[in-house]
Amino acid sequence: MRLLSDSIEDFIKALMEDETSEIELRRNELAEHFQCAPSQINYVLSTRFTPDHGYVIESRRGGGGYIRIVRLAATSREELLQSLYQRIGTSISSTDAMKIIEHLKMEKIVTPQEADLMQAALSPQAVPMPLAMKDALCAGTLRSMILALAKRRA
Repeated sequence: MRLLSDSIEDFIKALMEDETSEIELRRNELAEHFQCAPSQINYVLSTRFTPDHGYVIESRRGGGGYIRIVRLAATSREELLQSLYQRIGTSISSTDAMKIIEHLKMEKIVTPQEADLMQAALSPQAVPMPLAMKDALCAGTLRSMILALAKRRA
């Protein structure tokens, strides 16, 4: 069974494929289309259209309000890897790491099989230890993976 959130995400991504790398939507019209509360639209935007997923959201509230979704485009593979490397820092949650890996897969920097292996290695179950230590280990491991990807030819 497909979740409403998945349907909304797929719908927005399909609109972006038809357009350029930027679209404007009206939250209420989208909510009416999916017969849901506007808060459901907010949830999808805040969890699935983040910088880690390769998007930036701009919004204007009020009667003429809109939501603008912009797909971030790194000018090069190296720039993307560098910005992700810097974004990770010294600590990252497993959830945020998974988003970065999905972004790498979407940009075709890693294959689906490589993404699966990366996600398995960074899953919360991979290493039993306290959360604070897990986030630091996750960051170090993901940074190492990104460095390896940067060294590899496109």
